[in-house]
Amino acid sequence: MCPTSASRNNSSAGEVERAIALYEQVLADSERVLGSDHPDTLSSGNNLACAYDSVGDFERAIGLHEQVLAGRQRLLGPDHSDTLSSGNNLAGAYDSAGDVERAIALYEQVLADSERVLGPDHPDTVSTRNNLAYAYNSAGKVERAIALYERVLAGRQRVLGPDHPDTLTTRNNLAYAHSSAGDVDRAIALYEQVLADSERVLGPDHPDTLTTRNNLADAYDSAGDVDRATALYEQVLAGRQRVLGPDHPSTLATRKNLADAYDSAGDVERAIALYEQVLADSERVLGPDHPGTLATRSNLAYAYDSAGDVERAIALYEQVLADSERVLGPDHPGTLATRSNLAYAYDSAGDVERAIALYEQVLADSERVLGPEHSLTKAASGNLAVLRQLL
Repeated sequence: MCPTSASRNNSSAGEVERAIALYEQVLADSERVLGSDHPDTLSSGNNLACAYDSVGDFERAIGLHEQVLAGRQRLLGPDHSDTLSSGNNLAGAYDSAGDVERAIALYEQVLADSERVLGPDHPDTVSTRNNLAYAYNSAGKVERAIALYERVLAGRQRVLGPDHPDTLTTRNNLAYAHSSAGDVDRAIALYEQVLADSERVLGPDHPDTLTTRNNLADAYDSAGDVDRATALYEQVLAGRQRVLGPDHPSTLATRKNLADAYDSAGDVERAIALYEQVLADSERVLGPDHPGTLATRSNLAYAYDSAGDVERAIALYEQVLADSERVLGPDHPGTLATRSNLAYAYDSAGDVERAIALYEQVLADSERVLGPEHSLTKAASGNLAVLRQLL
């Protein structure tokens, strides 16, 4: 299977780019020497596809994962563990690219096959179950995600023990799902418990501990406890700069989160200054089209809007939207969110008719892609209802 998001986040952007160059060379040599259907060649292709996914090159990742899956089905058979792993990886790439429904369908198929072939408690089966829960959460099917995370957690506690890193990760994921469901108090309680256990088991500077601390800060921010969130983000940032370095993607993400907290606290000028700094570093380290860079650019536009610089916000949102449609696709959740934010900016500028037209598009697309219960769909519906009353 591809490394988990936590594992990928422990690698710097430069390390991943170097890995991609080496994987591409190994794959080319393997195809020339061993042939395209040799198991080692397929393994090299799988590794390269996972690396493409980790840097946000979803189109190349999906194409290569599909190629490897077809090769393993042909060579090893549909029930081989490597074939099942490829199916899981392809579903993960679909999810990363925003094609959540396709990801869910494939995860469900791989999970059923894994339970039949490997057994319900096999580590690969449990990992696929965990990934399916994540996809449910991404699709706004939060109750299904919570139920599945609870099953994964029970299995990992039974098989691996309560202090195993995978068990701690699942507890972190369950807290995130509760936060997505709006049960922030429950999420905070669970995050605080996981953080204490992670500090005890893994140490305060372990990357997974830092991730849990970051997520707890997110939950504090969602609960309106901005001062507590800001203090914790600053602690996470210091840890990630020390452990991972200032240019690591996780460090950049924490700096963006800290800017979010400044914005939530009403310190818009401080937020804008930090967003602009993070954006410059993200464009340099990750590239202008990386999903993390696009997210930072979108948040900067939001801060411009909060500061009353609506024209600057609209111009930046329009740029982010065009880039998101080109890089992520028109139906990616991030693209839909940017389109919704642009509609909000049109409203702020007094262009209500243009805002309504765009909200109508967001609502239709969100209902089709994410479903009627997703938070983005509900927000678009509510905003549209308010604006229509103004006409």
